[in-house]
This record gives sequence, C-alpha cells and structure tokens, in this order.
Amino acid sequence: MSVTKALRPVWKPTGKVHAGDQPFTYPLERQFVEPDWRRYPGWKDVTREQWESALWQRQNTVKNLKELTTVMGALLPADLAGDIAKDMAERATMSMLVPPQMINTMNDKDLWADPVRHYMLPAFDDRHPGWPSHPHSSRDSLHESEMWPVEGLTHRYPTKVLAELVSTCPQYCGHCTRMDLVGNDVPQITKLRFQIPQKDRWEQILDYLRRTPAVRDVVVSGGDIANVPIQMLEPFVSALLDIQNIRDIRLAAKGLIGIPQHFLQDEVVRGLERLALKARERGVSLAFHTHANHASQVTPLVGRAARKLLEIGFRDVRNQGVLLRGVNTSPKELLDLCFMLLDHAAIMPYYFYMCDMIPNAEHWRLAVFEAQQLQHDIMGYLPGFATPRMVCDVPFVGKRWVHQLKDYDREKGISYWTKNYRTGIEAQDPEALTRGYEYYDPIYTLPEAGQDWWRAQGATVHQNGTAALKVIS
Repeated sequence: MSVTKALRPVWKPTGKVHAGDQPFTYPLERQFVEPDWRRYPGWKDVTREQWESALWQRQNTVKNLKELTTVMGALLPADLAGDIAKDMAERATMSMLVPPQMINTMNDKDLWADPVRHYMLPAFDDRHPGWPSHPHSSRDSLHESEMWPVEGLTHRYPTKVLAELVSTCPQYCGHCTRMDLVGNDVPQITKLRFQIPQKDRWEQILDYLRRTPAVRDVVVSGGDIANVPIQMLEPFVSALLDIQNIRDIRLAAKGLIGIPQHFLQDEVVRGLERLALKARERGVSLAFHTHANHASQVTPLVGRAARKLLEIGFRDVRNQGVLLRGVNTSPKELLDLCFMLLDHAAIMPYYFYMCDMIPNAEHWRLAVFEAQQLQHDIMGYLPGFATPRMVCDVPFVGKRWVHQLKDYDREKGISYWTKNYRTGIEAQDPEALTRGYEYYDPIYTLPEAGQDWWRAQGATVHQNGTAALKVIS
C-alpha cells in the first residue's frame, strides 16, 4: 500500500443532515402573493375587479415606451427608459408588448437588475458589447419553416408535430425563438407572414394529420393559443381529437403566466372543459404547457388558473422555461422557480431550454458546460418526476439533454451532436444519422485562445448587432 493511500483521511457519517447546511434551503423564503399593482402611478386607482378582468389586462397591455412611462412614472429610471428606447431602435427582435400582470411581477425598487424586466423589457446595455450575436445565429435558428409540410405545421420528429395556429401572443419575450414569424415588425426585423388564409391553413394542417398516421402527438401553439378565441380554438382541437392516430395533445401558452385572467373566464373554462371531457372519452392525453422563467411570476392568479385546468380534466400543466443569463441561471433561482410552481400552482417543472441562437441574444445564452453544471446542481432537491431536464435544442437535430453531446471542443465552444431520425430536410441524406451536428457556445464564455480562433476565422459583428463569418480565401 502506498504512503499516500495509507494516510488518506477516512470520511465517517455524522448520522444527521441539517437543512441549514445545504447549498439550498427549504422551505422557501419567497411569499406567494399577488403584488400590489397600485404601487405604480398609472394603476393607483385600479380595482381588484378590473385587475382580474382579462379584457382590462388586454386593453392596458403596454405597447410602447410612452405607455410604460405613464404606468411607472418616477419608478422607471430615466437612464433605463433611454436605454430601452435605444435597444428598441438598434437591437430588439421583438416589439414591446407586456401585460399588466407581467409588469406587476417586476421589482420596481431595482428595475435595472430585475430578472423579468431583463427579458420582457430589454435594454441596450443588457446586450453583450462585443458579441451581441453569434456568427452562426439566424432568424429561424431551428429551421422550423423548412420542416413545414403545410404552412405553419412543423414536422420535426417522427411521431410529433407543432401546429402554429397564430403568429401573435398576449406578450412578447425578448428571447423569442420564433422571432422570425411572431409579432410586429421592428427596425431590425421585417417579420415573415403566413400567406394562406387562416381558415384554409388550419384545414390543411388537419388534412395532413388525417393523412399521416405516424403522427400521434400534436403541440398546439403559435404564437400563443391565448390569442386564439375559444370559439375558434375549441373546434380545431376537437377536430384533432377526431383523428384516430392522435394520442397526445398539448396546448401551449405563456399566456397562463402573462395573462392568467384569460384562462379564468367562464367561456374559456367551459370550452376547455368540453375538450378535456372529449379527450378522456377518447383516451387521449390532453395537457397544458406554459412558460415561466422566474419565481416572481408564480402568483395566486397563476395558481388559480393552473389549478382550474387540472380541475376540469387536463392531465398535467407543465412548465417549459428558457435558461436566460441574468434571469434564472443559478441553482437557487431555478429551484426557487420549480418549488413555487410545484407548491403553489401545481405546475410540473418539465424542461429548461438553452436560449436559441437568434440574433442579439448572446447575453442571455449559456455555454453547454454551464447548462450541464446547472443540471448537476439542482439534482436531489426536487422529486425525480418533477426535476426538470436541461435541454439543448440543436439545429437540424432537436431536443437533446445537455449531457447527450457526442464530442465537445471547449476551447472553441463547439459541441457535436447526433440524431436518430430523419426530418423531411434529410429524407434522402445517407449521412443524416452519422453526421455530427454543431452547436456553438457564446464566444465570450470561451478561453482567450478560443476567442482568438473565432476572430481568426473572420468573425465580425455588423452595425445592427448581428454577426457573421467573413469568407477567408
């Protein structure tokens, strides 16, 4: 036996674990309350009845800086207002659209640092000064429109599809992965538009699914289904339930977080309840997916809306968040959010996606190794069935747990991933299942040698904040 091994201290259990000794402690200190909206000057006379009205929320959604200033008054720092205006003119890929419910979850004592403000009301100085965009960023970073068999239906996985019913939402998030299609034009981006009339387009989606028995799972999204009137949403989903091969339907709406009042309206509840009953009769799993990124967004109104969905027969309400630097990328921030969802809203933590490689999003994005560390650090606190998986949505590949990479060049920040199925794009590609597909870490997270390598490739940043690779002959 070596001397080193012989002298190694032996760990002995103490027999008791103290909650205060842990890196994260439970119960949470955070309160489950609806913040008082009357602290904002523009809403000082708003009644509870008004606040809980979906119509009032929509009518008073903030659409520009003037309206934001009217609501916040002196609580909005002048330098932040100016920086938001600069960002809207030079960097933003989404127009401003923030419901009162969402603004009310912001910390008005420090709006510069507030995590919800950080991604709902981006400021120019939030963006990375050297690399606002990755050289390989793109407007449709997941190439979803290339996988449309009919307009608005992404058939990316063998048995699953995404139906984009509308291209609008009740709120616009700065990091939106569908910024190419969703929302209004901004100075940097002229948005694409659906070309086929909505009624015809929806019928084409249904017709494709009737003709494609391999599909069993449909995500109904957009945009956001909170922007689809229940009189239109109900017959579309009911038609899905009539297709024999469909076994799973997921309705997706960040609106459950941004405007929960919508899902508490009697007419909406009755329509969704009829769908849940029909799903049960057919033996179809009907679930609801939403998108909360920070614990402050889980309020009693969100809890009421989520529990109402469960009461009327939805199988689950699940959360698919996005990992955003400055919002939720510490273990404490993630665990706070997950426990708030579980304990107070009966919402199941499900996925946390890495932010996609859209233009001007580098300051939000994590490197793969950072997401892997987060997955490690949250393990063991939540029930196994409620421990969310950190997911990298690899272009041309799809969702992969962050530890599923095939190879990883940490210096250059390039990870390599493989896939086990073909999309319509690679139907005739013999190397589709053996090729390594690349994903890129933010360049500023790389060691200096890696950053120098990217510069040597001719990586440049355009004046509008997007990045590109110059061709070097």
